[in-house]
Amino acid sequence: MIIAYHVIFGMYGFWLPNDPRGSWSDFVASWNLFRYGHATKVTNRRSHAWDHHDVALRLKAKDALKFAPVVLNGRQALSVGRGFARVAQSSGYAVHACAILPDHVHLVLGRHHYGIEQVMRRLKQSAGSMLREEGLHPLAEFARDGEALPTPFARRFWNCFIDSDEYARSAIEYVQRNPEKEGKKRQRWSFVSQWG
Repeated sequence: MIIAYHVIFGMYGFWLPNDPRGSWSDFVASWNLFRYGHATKVTNRRSHAWDHHDVALRLKAKDALKFAPVVLNGRQALSVGRGFARVAQSSGYAVHACAILPDHVHLVLGRHHYGIEQVMRRLKQSAGSMLREEGLHPLAEFARDGEALPTPFARRFWNCFIDSDEYARSAIEYVQRNPEKEGKKRQRWSFVSQWG
């Protein structure tokens, strides 16, 4: 039985559908990106982040994006956290670990009566709204009259189903340690509740 989720999602432009290390995408929707290769679908669930790959090709593909890849600064990361806190509190989401990094986010979420897809959609919406409200939206310069701002987040997310207390504790520790991989301190968020 699923008791929690370990979710990872990127900022816009973080992991492309034709990333040389692989992706979970079936197609490349943008012609500009397609010039750098077909979708590189993988079928396993292991991390490919550290796989050897053609870095130059990956960076060229990122240059073909409609907008520059989003990289959050510290103030923007705090704003994303405030957005998460707002919707987690109002909707009763149990967040057991959170790491908001410049180009991706890790969360451990307790099971909720909403499906994980809806929970993630609401978390991203609230974070994007908070960025806009606080004047920190990284794509604000692309605002058009009468149109919503482009989302700073990747549309999809990676999700691991947690089915045991041991696995939940391991995922929480992984998320808590994750900023250290980038030379940053562990993060403490007021909306994160203790497991168990």
